[in-house]
Amino acid sequence: MAGIFDQSIVNQVQQANDIVDLISEHVSLKKKGREMVGLCPFHDDHRPSMYVNSTKQIFKCFACGAGGSIFTFVQMRENLTFPQTLQRLAERAGIKLKPLKTQDSKPKTDDVDPNELARVNAWAAKYFQQNLNDPARGKNAREYIAERKITPESIEQWQLGLAIAQNDLLRAAKAKNIPDKLLQQAGLVVSQAPAGLADKFVNRLMFPITDVTGRIIGFGGRTLDNAPAKYINSPATPLFDKSNALYGLLHARHQISTSGTAVAVEGYTDCIMAHQFQCSNVVATLGTSFTAGQARILRRYAKKVILVFDSDTAGMEAANRALEVCVSQRLDIKLASVPQGKDPCDFLINAGKKRFEKLLDDAVDVFKFKWDRLMDSFNSGDTLVDHKAAIEEFLQAIATAVWAGKVPAIDRGLIVNRLSKIIGTESKQINAELARRIARVARTASYSDTNAAQNKNAPSRPPDMGRGLYATAQREVLEVLLNEPALFDSVNKQIKPQDFDVPILRQIADIVFEILSANPAPSLKEILAKAESVEAGSAIVELARLGEEKANFSSRLTGALDAMNRLTKQRKKGQIKADDDQTKFLRRFSENTVKENPHNVGMT
Repeated sequence: MAGIFDQSIVNQVQQANDIVDLISEHVSLKKKGREMVGLCPFHDDHRPSMYVNSTKQIFKCFACGAGGSIFTFVQMRENLTFPQTLQRLAERAGIKLKPLKTQDSKPKTDDVDPNELARVNAWAAKYFQQNLNDPARGKNAREYIAERKITPESIEQWQLGLAIAQNDLLRAAKAKNIPDKLLQQAGLVVSQAPAGLADKFVNRLMFPITDVTGRIIGFGGRTLDNAPAKYINSPATPLFDKSNALYGLLHARHQISTSGTAVAVEGYTDCIMAHQFQCSNVVATLGTSFTAGQARILRRYAKKVILVFDSDTAGMEAANRALEVCVSQRLDIKLASVPQGKDPCDFLINAGKKRFEKLLDDAVDVFKFKWDRLMDSFNSGDTLVDHKAAIEEFLQAIATAVWAGKVPAIDRGLIVNRLSKIIGTESKQINAELARRIARVARTASYSDTNAAQNKNAPSRPPDMGRGLYATAQREVLEVLLNEPALFDSVNKQIKPQDFDVPILRQIADIVFEILSANPAPSLKEILAKAESVEAGSAIVELARLGEEKANFSSRLTGALDAMNRLTKQRKKGQIKADDDQTKFLRRFSENTVKENPHNVGMT
């Protein structure tokens, strides 16, 4: 990024974004001593292992090794380059960036900048809102909204809008000189042969979908005519993945974190109506089955999840699948269902907030729900095949819950004994089948964890900082300087950044030497502002932590510098001897060649 933005701008953006506030937008943080702690979003964390230090403005996960500054966190969390991250954080703080004009500042044409996608989504959302507010164009949509009892305040809060006729958005974008390619990358237009590009959303009530920071990452559209698909969402983009997003999380996360409970509904209007009735811990799935990604998001904020699904057959099956997902993610999970023929939106309008809260209080836990399904199968006229499927479903739920640590040994024994009496099978056989299923769940979970660790947004382990005495001495020097910069003068007289031959340590040495040459007492935060790569940010935090733990800065520095100087001299002597040996060999080879074939001298 060198040369694109002045360092003073980088420092200004860093000052304007507090790391605790920033990370709290993604993770529920709790105070622990002088620091804040929460579940790390960069690996499958089941117990809080990420620490955030407000004083130093750094974060560090002691499980997966992720660490760094606000820049590092956003780079890793949103898979952005450093310039994109700086833009992102500047927008968050309301700072307008003025890039320096250099030859390298022009982005590659093939790159998809998530910040650009967010900006074009924001423009589209405003355009949809204008359509809805238009006296003539938005009349039918406003009447539908009024029928659903959604208030003007909710319309504004949730930024509801209206997509009108085919290619209406495309024409409006052309008038604003917005490139077709950017519209297509954002999923606002799609390719339709033979006509070319066409609007993705036509004659639909539009629900902007935001992330927890307020960026519009995609849209949901509810048809206002007889289109075969009642609801459609934006396609997958570098900014939007419906299996890893939840509608309403921006509005609900604080109440979810405070109460420790998240309520998940199926529909956009269900979520909006719940908030309209001051039930502010409600989010909605995006027209899809509840996914593991959505469960992982909620786990960062909540200890318990209550699923509220329609009580029809499709709703119950969706709830059944969602329960297993939540159990596998080690969430305490309960299920509430609205009366037959109602959805949560209608129920709230007709019954009110207290009845809805009572419905949540009466939610049944996963085991009771699964047991009731099993009993319904046995008490109905189902076939033996149906009974077998019901038993297997129940056993699978118990196996997943046992693996997740949600079933104490005593409860497991009681469940097995009850099941034994009902199906007429010995407890020993049931326990053996459970053991097989638990092992299978563990293998599947291990495979999923490995895949999650290989995700492009997930960090690897801290970068390789070298092995051997010479690398150890280099690390020691940096550990000391990051904690005791006043010792820089004695270092600068003896070694230079070029003496660091481990790539990541050379990166850090360049940063540290440059800063300390101009500022004798920089903070760790200021040093991290110069680290543009995720690897450098993580390594700086790790070196600073190790240095602080070891202390004894002066004596350690003396030993490390002596070792570096001694080893450097030994390396130079070895290189000189190697060069001498190579020169002697080449001379002998050349002399022998001339003697053996004097006519080839000077030929190549």
